[in-house]
Amino acid sequence: MLLTSEDLLAISQVLDERLDKKLNERLKPIEDDIRELKKDVAALKTDVATLKTDVATLKTDVATLKTNVASLEAGLHNVKLFQENVILPRLNTIESCYLDTYRRYQKNCDKMDVAFDDIALLKNVAADHSIKLQKLALA
Repeated sequence: MLLTSEDLLAISQVLDERLDKKLNERLKPIEDDIRELKKDVAALKTDVATLKTDVATLKTDVATLKTNVASLEAGLHNVKLFQENVILPRLNTIESCYLDTYRRYQKNCDKMDVAFDDIALLKNVAADHSIKLQKLALA
């Protein structure tokens, strides 16, 4: 049996159709996967753009924080100098004054009890003399 060119053409068309069908069946999932990948890449691009914006904002915030920290450090340095040069000498003077006063009071503490006893005695004597003077004045 001899095949004519029409037969060969018909066979070729049938083979082409089957090949196209098979290729389409195999390429369809690949095309679907490519579509999904494109969607995922688009979402990743959006996420990366958002991250870039966030990082830029963070860089600005960090620069601001660095400036603020430098300012605080300078202020703290000034506070330390003021404390060292002004407050501490004054506190030392106050402490010295209080310690001197305390030592004087401590040194004379035992005399205070005697002084209170003398004052009480003077009150009694003065009251007694007042009564005696009133009696003399009435007499």
